[in-house]
Order: sequence, then structure tokens, then C-alpha cells
Amino acid sequence: MAYLQLNGVCKGYGSGHNRVEVLHDINLSIYEGEFVAIVGFSGAGKTTLMSLIAGLQAPDSGWIKLRGEAIREPSPDRAIVFQNYSLLPWMTVEGNIRLAVDQVHPDWTSIQKRDHVERFVAMVNLTHARHKRPRELSGGMRQRVSVARALAMDPRILLLDEPLSALDALTRATLQDEIERIWAESRKTVVLITNDVDEGILLADRIIPLSAGPRATLGPEVRVDIERPRDRKALNHDPRFKQLRKAVTGYLLDSNRRGRTSLSRKLVLPDVEPEDLNKPRSAMGGRKSALRKSEIREESIEVRS
Repeated sequence: MAYLQLNGVCKGYGSGHNRVEVLHDINLSIYEGEFVAIVGFSGAGKTTLMSLIAGLQAPDSGWIKLRGEAIREPSPDRAIVFQNYSLLPWMTVEGNIRLAVDQVHPDWTSIQKRDHVERFVAMVNLTHARHKRPRELSGGMRQRVSVARALAMDPRILLLDEPLSALDALTRATLQDEIERIWAESRKTVVLITNDVDEGILLADRIIPLSAGPRATLGPEVRVDIERPRDRKALNHDPRFKQLRKAVTGYLLDSNRRGRTSLSRKLVLPDVEPEDLNKPRSAMGGRKSALRKSEIREESIEVRS
């Protein structure tokens, strides 16, 4: 039985003629301990899909279940890591993580909470920065805090909503390695949303492409049967890596072409007489500002000496 299951899920925004269906007939099964990457273009509806799984939004039709129970609202069972860190600026690294622990484990003693927080601070290699506030941290360090905070809640599923897209290439590669290491240690069920096909192949057990919107839907899954741990340098020379990347990108590009719409309309240019830039601008005569042709009038002036 699937650990997380989506069946016939549809979601749209607006009403009447202005309504746009963002996601259409989403069917997905994820099993416990899997690392699944959903890859798609920006604007295809990936974040909407993540919000539905997190319980932040409800589907218009269809259903979502975790361990056989319908998802209707947010829960600590589904911890989400956002792209923009979402840290409280006045709290330290420990404070941001402790806040989540206080909410999930209110009956724990202070010593239990402290030891739990320290464990996850160490897991993301931030022990040396545990007393620093977000403004004192780099982007990569802030994202590590977000990951540690999510893991400290001991969720059943870890949801990663393009958590590395705002980082530079070197920091992104470092965090990819960290995420893979943490997943190998914790064996949490992970759903990663990304627009980077290579990132999906590096980290995931399965990649599922999301077609271009509107009415985006999931395409055929691609199982990443490359042995772990995966070395990004070696992957570039791996024939299987190239096959997987071609399969995913091929589907995405085809769906993008199918989703294009051609529009034709009559272009009406403004009735403006352009300014003559060859003439110098001066207070008396010379270059004049732009005029509408309809505003140009002929005048006869009589001057007496």
C-alpha cells in the first residue's frame, strides 16, 4: 500500500470565465522511505502541488491520503522546507529549531528539548553557528537551519519546495550533498520539487515530470537506477545518466510545445508624431516634444513692425 497517495486531484484558481485549472487529474503513489523528485517548468504548478500535499490548500476534486488517512489540514507529519528559508530573524539557529520542537513536543523537559535541538544542529553541521541569527548566516547556512527545523519535528514526510533554487552553484552542490547524507541517515520519505533535472537524478529514487501548465499533469515516472552514493563528476560520463536526463527533458519539452497557444490580434499604433532627435533642444525653437498628429494645427500669424 502506498504511503502517500493522490488520486484524481485537480486544483484551479479564479471563477467563471476567469477560472484557470492549474493542476488536472494528478495521480501519484509514494512509498515509505522513498526519495521522489517532481520536476517541471517554473509556473507549471509545482508549488501548488506541494501546498496540497502539505494541507495548506484543498483540492477542488480528488483526494490525498497519508497512510490511508485523508489530508485536510497542515500537520507536523508533513514538514515543508520553503525556497525563502522562512526563519524568524530575531531568533538564533537554536531558537528557530527550538520553536518547532516546542510545538511538536510540548510535554518534553527542557533538557530533552535542548538535546534534541543540538542533535539536529550538529546533523546540518551548524554547531559552530548555533548562537547566530539569520542575518549573520549565508544563504546556504540559512537553508540548513530550515532543513534541521523540519527534521527536528520528526515528520513522516519531508517536503522540499525548490529549497536550493535561490543559491549559487557551489552552495547548491554542497546542500545537495547534505540533503542526500541526511536522507541516508534518517530514511525519511522525501518529496522534492525542482526545476533542475540533474538535481533530481542526483538525489531521487524516482523522477516524475510535471507537464507545462495550465492543466498540468504528471507524466510517466523515470526510475533512477544508478547506484548510490552518486558522484556528480562521475555522472557526467555515465551513459545511464544521459539516458535518464534525455527521457525527462524530452517529455518536458514536448509538453511545453503542446501547451503553446498562438494568438493573433490587430496592433493599433498610437497617433503620435515622433520627436525629431536631429534638432538641438532649445528654449526658442529647435526640437519640439512629441505630438499627436491630430494635435498639429496650421496657423496664420500677422506681425506688425
